[in-house]
Order: sequence, then C-alpha cells, then structure tokens
Amino acid sequence: MGKKGVGLLKEFKEFALKGNVIDLAVGVIIGGAFGKIVSSLVNDLLMPAIGVLLGGVNFTELKYVITPASGDIAESAIYYGSFIQSVVDFIIIALAVFFFIKLLYIRKKKVEEAPPAPPAPSQEAVLLEEIRDLLKDR
Repeated sequence: MGKKGVGLLKEFKEFALKGNVIDLAVGVIIGGAFGKIVSSLVNDLLMPAIGVLLGGVNFTELKYVITPASGDIAESAIYYGSFIQSVVDFIIIALAVFFFIKLLYIRKKKVEEAPPAPPAPSQEAVLLEEIRDLLKDR
C-alpha cells in the first residue's frame, strides 16, 4: 500500500471512530432492534385505540381509491392509513433512540466530570519525604 493508501486508511479510521458515527451506528442498531416491537405496539395497541376514539376507524383500511376494481383489474389506491401507522412507528422509534443516546451522554458526562485520582508520588518523592521527616526528628 502506498503513502496515499496509508493516509486514506488513517483518515477513515479517525472518521469512523468519531462520536457522531458511533452515535449513528447505535441509533441504527437500536432502531432495528425496536422496529418489530414498535410496529406491533402501534398496529396492535395504539392504532386500534385511536381508531375507537375516532369513531371506530380502522387505519389499515383508510385509502383513497384512484381506480376502482373492475373485472380482472384490481383497484388502484393510495393507502394513507398505513402511512399514518408508519409515521407513528417512526416517532416512537425516534423517541426511544433519542432517550437512549441522551442516557449515554449523561453517563459519559458523569465519567468525564469525575476528577482524576492524584498520581502516586514517585519513589524519589517518597525518599525525600522520609529524609525530611528524619531531619525534623533530629
């Protein structure tokens, strides 16, 4: 690998280890992990409850028919109810990721704020203190 390759590799390593890239990776992983749970929460719990509150509306059936079905031709429709469910899914996943990242930053900040332990005195300093104490006793 030439000098350019080594420099490029070093630059990529610095980029990949920056906090923002790691935060993004954590967000993607958490979002993927919560995706199915959140979809079930929205589809099976929230949207039916919201539908009942709005007068028995089933969001999965909300659509705008562009071309009605006729004979062997299926209808063409815009399913905006499914879109509404996807938006609610996104909002819940985004909130979960936000609070997780916020928790990480709070923890990271506490670790950074902790004062470092004072360094142990060197052997020379310990010997000088012993000599000083011996001279005081005389």
